[in-house]
Amino acid sequence: MKVLENIKELRAKNGVNQETIAEALSCDVGNYSKIENGIQKLTVDRLEIIANVLRVRVIDLFTYPQIFEDKATFETSERISITFEVSPDKRDILLNMVTGEKKI
Repeated sequence: MKVLENIKELRAKNGVNQETIAEALSCDVGNYSKIENGIQKLTVDRLEIIANVLRVRVIDLFTYPQIFEDKATFETSERISITFEVSPDKRDILLNMVTGEKKI
């Protein structure tokens, strides 16, 4: 899962160790390691906590190394488009995270 690779890269880039994220998630390092390695499921709530620890937005965990920019921040003549594949069962979760709604 690309998100997990991005989390690892951002964690290394920002000098954040697994212990720091595990503490924020209220779990031990072993369980966090399982999340980061895709063995244990990563929930939306945990994704938000990880983003906060890494000081990025949740959407940036999906788009890294590119940074998502809201089109409202650009002049009307400029446009930005980000394309990436998401499995159908994850599409609603992603849309909820991007729009800020937590209906899952």
